[in-house]
This record gives sequence, C-alpha cells and structure tokens, in this order.
Amino acid sequence: MEKIMIVEDDAKIVEHLRNYLEKYNYVVTVVTDFDHVLEQFKKDQPKLVLLDINLPSYDGYYWCRQIRKESICPVIFISARTGDMDQIMALENGGDDFITKPFHPDIVIAKIRSHLRRAYGEYASQMQERVIQLENLRLYPERMELHFGNQLCTLTKKESDILEMLIERYPRVAGREDLLMKLWDDQAYVDENTLNVNITRVRKKLQELGISEAIETVRGAGYRVRVSWNEGEK
Repeated sequence: MEKIMIVEDDAKIVEHLRNYLEKYNYVVTVVTDFDHVLEQFKKDQPKLVLLDINLPSYDGYYWCRQIRKESICPVIFISARTGDMDQIMALENGGDDFITKPFHPDIVIAKIRSHLRRAYGEYASQMQERVIQLENLRLYPERMELHFGNQLCTLTKKESDILEMLIERYPRVAGREDLLMKLWDDQAYVDENTLNVNITRVRKKLQELGISEAIETVRGAGYRVRVSWNEGEK
C-alpha cells in the first residue's frame, strides 16, 4: 500500500492521523527530526506528504519548496491557520491542497485518495506517452513538463491537468465546474479561490517560458487559452 509521510509536531494529531491512515492500510512514516525533513523524505520516498505549516526551525512552506526540488509527489498542508493568504502561500510554495484544523479524518482520507489517483493512476504505467500541442507549445502530461521551443519547465500535477484541459478545449472555454471536476473529485471541500490560485500558478509557469497573457478569464464561464505569443517567441 502507499506510503504517507506526516510532518507534524503535535503528537496527538500525529497519533490521530497515523491510526486513521493505518486503518485504511496506508504505510505511515512520521518525521520527528524537524531539522532534517528533506533527508527523511529522500530516505522514505513517500507517495504523499501531510505537512503542517507551524514547525520548529523552518516552517512548512520552506520544507515544501525543498521537497519540490526533489519530487512532484502530492503535498497536502494541514494547518490551524484559516486565512486566505495562508492557503494561497501553501499553494504558491508548491502544495497541492490545504486542510484546516480541526479536520474530519474522512475528509483527509478522501483527499489523499483523490490526490493519489491523480498522481499515480493505476493505468498510468500502461499508457503510451501523450503529447498535447498548441502551436509551438507542447505539454507532456505523464512527465508533467511544458516545452516551448527549446525551453522547458516542470509542472505540478494540477498545473499539468489545467493546461491539458485548456489546450484540448482551445479555442473553446474550459468551464470552472469542468476544471474543478478534473482537478478535485471531492468538490464540496474545495474553496472557490483554490482554482484561481492554481490558474495563477499556471500563468506564472507560462511567463517563465516568456509567454504572457496566454490564459484569458471569461467572466462567469471559465478560462480560455489565447494564442498571444509573438512570432519571435520559439
């Protein structure tokens, strides 16, 4: 069964999560040395990380950025912080989702299952590699890479899913509800602002490649790719 890493300094919450995860046959590994989170991550190679924000020494944002240098495995923040900016910071620093404390364990399990399906679908290894292309922009969903001419940037799973739908729908609009259904199976627990944050992250990745204003917001409907890059961009 999949291995889940818990990075949390509250022993009661750790025990609560561990018991519930093991009930569903997940293998659980717990970080106790908060100065060496990345080292344990590399050693244990978990399929998903549950990460608190308030940690000794360095906060969860820092450790998420370090994990992202090594892996694109799903990272779910679990925190008592409830502000919109905290959730935005979590996503901007590489997180895939955010759960606020106190939490219902069934929601945690539902989100874990959803992210594991998205990241490691059981048929993924049997699929031939796909290339989704629009003009000279090429998306490799299985690699989670975006190529623009000779340039390349890596994507998170959600960023890749968003771009896949936007490119496949071009020149039509990708509706907000359709995007939410593709990205999150459990829509009831998704804050409306979360999709906006992920779209912003995709725009930033495109800007890294020198492509600006490529995603148009269609008010009241959703988003649409606009082939706006210059002829000189390759």
